[in-house]
Amino acid sequence: MRTLSTPSPALICPQNTHGFQNGRGSSTSSSSVTGETVAMVHSPPPTRLTHPLIRLASRQQKEQANIDRLPDHSMIQIFSFLPTNQLCRCARVCRRWYNLAWDPRLWRTIRLTGETINVDRALKVLTRRLCQDTPNVCLMLETVIVSGCRRLTDRGLYTIAQCCPELRRLEVSGCYNISNEAVFDVVSLCPNLEHLDVSGCSKVTCISLTREASIKLSPLHGKQISIRYLDMTDCFVLEDEGLHTIAAHCTQLTHLYLRRCVRITDEGLRYLMIYCTSIKELSVSDCRFVSDFGMREIAKLESRLRYLSIAHCGRITDVGIRYVAKYCSKLRYLNARGCEGLTDHGVEYLAKNCTKLKSLDIGKCPLVSDTGLEFLALNCFNLKRLSLKSCESITGQGLQIVAANCFDLQMLNVQDCDVSVDALRFVKRHCKRCIIEHTNPAFF
Repeated sequence: MRTLSTPSPALICPQNTHGFQNGRGSSTSSSSVTGETVAMVHSPPPTRLTHPLIRLASRQQKEQANIDRLPDHSMIQIFSFLPTNQLCRCARVCRRWYNLAWDPRLWRTIRLTGETINVDRALKVLTRRLCQDTPNVCLMLETVIVSGCRRLTDRGLYTIAQCCPELRRLEVSGCYNISNEAVFDVVSLCPNLEHLDVSGCSKVTCISLTREASIKLSPLHGKQISIRYLDMTDCFVLEDEGLHTIAAHCTQLTHLYLRRCVRITDEGLRYLMIYCTSIKELSVSDCRFVSDFGMREIAKLESRLRYLSIAHCGRITDVGIRYVAKYCSKLRYLNARGCEGLTDHGVEYLAKNCTKLKSLDIGKCPLVSDTGLEFLALNCFNLKRLSLKSCESITGQGLQIVAANCFDLQMLNVQDCDVSVDALRFVKRHCKRCIIEHTNPAFF
């Protein structure tokens, strides 16, 4: 790779594409793999062309391009909607676009997508360019999103950790080649990191500081990480001990998603509630070992808990629902789909204690009937979303009671439920903004 005085990477350039040419020559590709997406470094476009005929054609094209009449602030606003790879392409158009494309306001975020892109190399080139004014440190970059980039490795995360101390948000979902060590480096060297998404990163089993970072911290600071939002969905190797370490280091957590972390048990939730007492949103969907005892631990969050997903946790029954309903009175969202132990008694207790409930999913709960819906209708007047998919005991009578009391209902899912067309029409007549998802071919 040949670096010129003022480099600008074009991150989406297949190998068979010709290099960008100007008066001083052309740039060279940094890879020899066929079909690979590479990072290309080139000089800024020239300010003027020397040949008279070329200069005349350029002047005519310029007069026809209405976009060139826009002021700089409007162009920057347009550029702000482009992903990183397209922004780098814009930097190759002309001198003015080059200068606008590298405006610092556009580089608070790097967003790269695609399975073929060489993310490690792209991040290296980008951070090198962004560190021109402040050598080795990129103070403007706050967000890095490289979700779905399967070629991202620990080397790419090391680049981010070393060059971006002001990083606040990192999303690497679906990047299954990264390991614990790289994540530890990022959270240790980026003290302002608040949002971390490592969903689908199957090698990540823990979030912690490196040993070197722990030694350097003062006793007053402790071993705390400033992360508030953590998504570890599909990190199926995560176990209770790893969750214990996460809880001990990330005590400021407010949003935690552990969907399909199938090795988590009630013991892991007990560790979590000891340290993380500020959690507002929690998902343990498809964690099949979580039971009513885990719900008792979750209930310790009390009025702070607003969002809870326990979908397909087959060991949870009315007992666990009673624990949460009794202490978490400000709950707004509950997803209990597939909790087959839930009955009308659990729905009754939930409706009477969590009256501000706005969204409820009790699909695939065969023991919930019209009686449970009646309790919901008479207590949860603010209900906006209700899913009853595959509830075998639900009939049109229960739906009519809900529609007659919950006027703000916006979404109703009654797929695979035995409800009549008249009942669906009654719902549509009383809840005019409601979108009904159904499987009754006679209703349209």
